[in-house]
Amino acid sequence: QVQLVESGGGLVQAGGSLRLSCSVSGSIFSTNVMGWYRQAPGKQRELVAHITRDSTNYADSVKGRFTISRDNAKNTIYLQMNSLKPEDTAVYYCNPCTSFSGYCFPKTSWGQGTQVTVSS
Repeated sequence: QVQLVESGGGLVQAGGSLRLSCSVSGSIFSTNVMGWYRQAPGKQRELVAHITRDSTNYADSVKGRFTISRDNAKNTIYLQMNSLKPEDTAVYYCNPCTSFSGYCFPKTSWGQGTQVTVSS
C-alpha cells in the first residue's frame, strides 16, 4: 500500500509563494505518474497538475504559476506555487494516478492533505 504525506501549506498573502511536498512510501502501486489535486470548501476535488516520465501537465487555472517536480531519490513530489490568488485556497492532496484523455485518475486512498489559504 502507498503511504502519502503532504506538507508545506500555510497562510500567505495574494502574490506570495508556497512549496508543497508529498512524501511517498510503499511499493505495491506504481508511482511513475503522480498528481496534485485540491479541494476548496463546497467544491469537488480537482486535478491541479500531474507529472509523467516525460512531461508535466497543468490545469488552465494554474498554468504559468505552478510547477510540479519530483526527486525520485527522496521519494518526494513537489508543487511550487507562485503568484498565489485567493481562489487557490484549498486543501491540496497528492496521489499516484493514471493519465487518460486530459485527466489523471487517482489510484489510491487520499492522505490528510495540506491546507493552503491565500488572503486578498
